[in-house]
Amino acid sequence: MASASLLKKYNVPVPRYTSYPTVPFWGDQLPATQDWQEVLLQTFKATNQQEGISLYVHLPFCESLCTYCGCNKRITKNHGVEPIYLKAVLQEWDKYKALLPEKPVIREIHLGGGTPTFFSPEHLTRLIEALLDGAEVHPNHEFSFEGHPNNTTLEHLQALYNVGFRRVSYGVQDLSEKVQVAIHRIQPLANLVQATQQARAIGYTSINYDLIYGLPFQTLESIAQTFQEVIKLRPDRIAYYSYAHVPWKEKSQRAYSEEDLPKDSDKLALYQLGTQLLLEAGYEDVGMDHFAFPQEALCVAQKEERLHRNFMGYTTNQTQLMLGLGVSSISDLGMGYMQNVKTVEEYYALLVMGEWPQFKGYLLTELDAQMRRHILDIACHGKTTWLHTASQEFVKENIYPALHVLAQDGLIELNPFGLQLTALGKNFLRSVCAAFDLYLKAPAAGAPQKPMFSQAV
Repeated sequence: MASASLLKKYNVPVPRYTSYPTVPFWGDQLPATQDWQEVLLQTFKATNQQEGISLYVHLPFCESLCTYCGCNKRITKNHGVEPIYLKAVLQEWDKYKALLPEKPVIREIHLGGGTPTFFSPEHLTRLIEALLDGAEVHPNHEFSFEGHPNNTTLEHLQALYNVGFRRVSYGVQDLSEKVQVAIHRIQPLANLVQATQQARAIGYTSINYDLIYGLPFQTLESIAQTFQEVIKLRPDRIAYYSYAHVPWKEKSQRAYSEEDLPKDSDKLALYQLGTQLLLEAGYEDVGMDHFAFPQEALCVAQKEERLHRNFMGYTTNQTQLMLGLGVSSISDLGMGYMQNVKTVEEYYALLVMGEWPQFKGYLLTELDAQMRRHILDIACHGKTTWLHTASQEFVKENIYPALHVLAQDGLIELNPFGLQLTALGKNFLRSVCAAFDLYLKAPAAGAPQKPMFSQAV
């Protein structure tokens, strides 16, 4: 258990490290087209045949607003937007295919949102068939999508299964009616049960639930009841995220008062209770907010040190190239990142003009890549080493002081060659990763001086 003093010390705003450097430190510059394309092609040529590439498709539309949500979304009940948006996504994909020197080998596809199941089964089928047209599918491919239990139909599940999907992630968040009313996401348990049972009956091999702690009106009693119902359904994976309260960025979060939110110590207690209940039910702690059964692929990948982390979260595939399609999507080029424009209107306009729909990006330095490796190793494997690495002297000269403090506080076990996360340190995994974040210490010119990250717990 973390003491009150440790909670006060380490429960500070830090990134979730789905990238390094993290997005707020990229500045507002767009790398020259020739430069980012050269980085992309180098990674593609080196990895396409063996690893394959990943595709993330952002589908931003939702029929109603969930007030806690910090994702890029567009609220509408007009389903006439579906074919227009998918046409634009495929135009963007065509630009990438024209750039690539050979057929892309698709290892991973993830549909995120927004609400992907806002789109009809027929439109989703056409999207996937078009993405795969002119490409090869890796023999060990994994296709996944995010579904809302209220509108993920049997037809959705069957249609996506037919085109290769075997993983589905349901946004559960919380099963308390009081909490659901506060966050404007009324979601009867019966809908979750039906969506889960239907996915299993069709043949989906992995079902994930997203849960959130720190939401308004959550209590230890209500969280215990939520987990009691969730554990009965035995999802293969569970992501138990910390609620990021950023009302200065997400105006919808002003729908409730900060007085309605659990205080820091109460929020940590919610996390610790949820973790305890999951461990008692047979789940294992995979890493940053994620749990899975021992036989589940995510857990196996961690034990075999194949676990990877990118903008899709934890993944079992270590693809170095991930192309993001759709509004606000981010591409990971291996040694660089590119992000698409954030509004649907800008996205359409740029594609109509034949332009790339990007507005910012970042190309990594060698030092960036070295620090990213340490952060990913800690996030994915709970340890890192700098023995016989290019960063060995740099770590000893620049990172060691922060690591000694973490060791003194019991968050890591430190030796001259590396570190190992402790059980206590798992509560503050993001803070341990932050020791290697040079941009938190000295932001680059043009980057914001005070980026608005959520707190570590």
